[in-house]
Amino acid sequence: MMPDIKMAWTEDADRSLGLPRYETAGAAGADLRANCPDGDTITLAPGARVLVPTGLRLAIPEGFEAQIRPRSGLALKHGISLPNTPGTIDSDYRGPLGVIMINHGETVFEIAHGDRIAQLVIAPVVQATFSAAESLDQTDRGTDGFGSTGRS
Repeated sequence: MMPDIKMAWTEDADRSLGLPRYETAGAAGADLRANCPDGDTITLAPGARVLVPTGLRLAIPEGFEAQIRPRSGLALKHGISLPNTPGTIDSDYRGPLGVIMINHGETVFEIAHGDRIAQLVIAPVVQATFSAAESLDQTDRGTDGFGSTGRS
């Protein structure tokens, strides 16, 4: 089933940038663009974080989520990533969509109005039930912690 994601513009959005779109037939993520008020540029210093506006609000159908993921080219070439990767947008959220970006690089990075800044991936959601238990079943791994399976 292909979900229909309804999108609305924020009041100050530049609508000429268009809605997110898949850049290739096999793309899992649709590109999100920086939609800066007044077409401004955002300066991101090394080690700094910033919330970049997209000019969009979403209506995601129940049973789905939107995931915000970094773009690999920005990460490799500039050290730019998203600190809460993947960011989740729940189906009941209707506020403005912003992308939290971080500069892990060594130089200042400029985010220009219209730049592709992240990917939007739509994924199904399963909600579980949670119950308390006195004990859990045993596995080969057991109760050993992080890194307990060794280094490959």
